[in-house]
Amino acid sequence: MALLVLRCLLVIVCGAAGAALRPLAPPGVSGTSLTLLNLVVGLAAGGAGLLLEWGLRRAPFRVIAGGVAGILAGAIAAQILLRAAPPGTEIPGLALSLDLARPVLYLMASLVGMLIGAHKGNNFRADRLVGLFRASEDHRSYKILDTSVIIDGRIADICETGFLDGTLVVPQFVLRELQYVADSSDTLKRNRGRKGLDILQRMKKIPQVNVMISETDFPHVRDVDQKLIELARQIAGKIITNDFNLNKVAQLRGVDVLNINDLANSLKPVVLPGESMKVFILKEGKEANQGVAYLDDGTMVVVDNARRQIGKNVDIIVTSVLQTTAGKMFFGRAAAEPDRGLLKRAARDREASETRDASAAQDARAAREPLPKSDDEGEA
Repeated sequence: MALLVLRCLLVIVCGAAGAALRPLAPPGVSGTSLTLLNLVVGLAAGGAGLLLEWGLRRAPFRVIAGGVAGILAGAIAAQILLRAAPPGTEIPGLALSLDLARPVLYLMASLVGMLIGAHKGNNFRADRLVGLFRASEDHRSYKILDTSVIIDGRIADICETGFLDGTLVVPQFVLRELQYVADSSDTLKRNRGRKGLDILQRMKKIPQVNVMISETDFPHVRDVDQKLIELARQIAGKIITNDFNLNKVAQLRGVDVLNINDLANSLKPVVLPGESMKVFILKEGKEANQGVAYLDDGTMVVVDNARRQIGKNVDIIVTSVLQTTAGKMFFGRAAAEPDRGLLKRAARDREASETRDASAAQDARAAREPLPKSDDEGEA
C-alpha cells in the first residue's frame, strides 16, 4: 500500500512540476492551454518513470548499480570531450553548433555508458574485487578447526610436520565454546578446555602455519556444528574434525571434511590375523573372561582369556580385525604355552633379520667409502 501511495505521489509531483515550470513553450500556445500542455507533459514524465521502475523491478541489484555507474562514467566522458573544444565551435560540414550538440552528446554518452555498465555489472562478483586487495596467503585454501580437533591436540603435530597448507580458521564461536569448557566446574572438562587453548597457542607459534580468528557468526543458528558447516560453505573451506556425526552431516551438506581419525587409521601399521603383539591389559571386557587393552594410538584390543591378566603385559595372537568408519578394533586371544614357543621363535627370527639388515647396511656404507692410502702410495 505504501508503495502505491509513493507511485501516485510521484505522478502528481511530476504533473505539478510541469504545470509550474512550463518546460515547453511552443509558439501560438499561451495561458491555460500552455499550462495544460505542460501538465500533460509532466504526467507523461511521471508515467515514464513508473514504467522504468516496473521494468527495473526484477533486475538484479548489480545490473542497476552497473547501469548507474555507466551513466556517471558516460556523463564524465562527455564533459571532458566538451571542455576540450572551445565554446562556439562549429562542426565542419554540418550546420550545427557544438553548443547545440552538447545535450545530444551527453545523452549518447550516458546511454552507451548505461548499456556497458549494466552488461558488466551482471557479470560482477564482489569476491573477485575483494580478492584483488587480499594478501597472497588469503588465496590459499581455508581449513576450519572445530572444538573436538583442537582439544584432541594431534592437529598441532600435523602442522609441525608441514602437511597442512593454507589458512587455519578458528571461528569465534569455537573459541567461546573452548572457554566455556575451560571454565567448567568439572575437573576433566576444565583440563580438556585448557588443553585446547594451549594447543592453539602452540599452533600460533609455528612459523609455517597461518592461524586466523574469524569473527563471522550466524546468530540465527544455535548449534555449533551447523555454524561450522555454514561458515565452510560461505568461504569455500574444509572442516578439520574427528567428530563422526559432524563428518556425516557436513558430507550430506556438500562440505569437504578432513577427519583426523581417518588420517590416523591410514597411517596405522597393518596387523593381520595370526600375527602377534604385546599389549597391556587395562580393564575387563563386556563378555566373560575378556580383557581390554589399548595401543599407543588409542586403538582398542579385545583379548579373550585375559581377565586374570589385568595390569600385566601379555603376548596375544590377533584373531580378527574389525574396520569401521570410526576406526579399527583388534580381537585376539592370550597366547597359550604352544603359542609361546612360536612367539619366541618369531622374535628370534626378527632379531636375526634385523641383524642381517644392519650388517648389510654397514657393508654398503663401507663399500661407498674410499679406501685409505697405503704408506707406499703416500711416499710416492
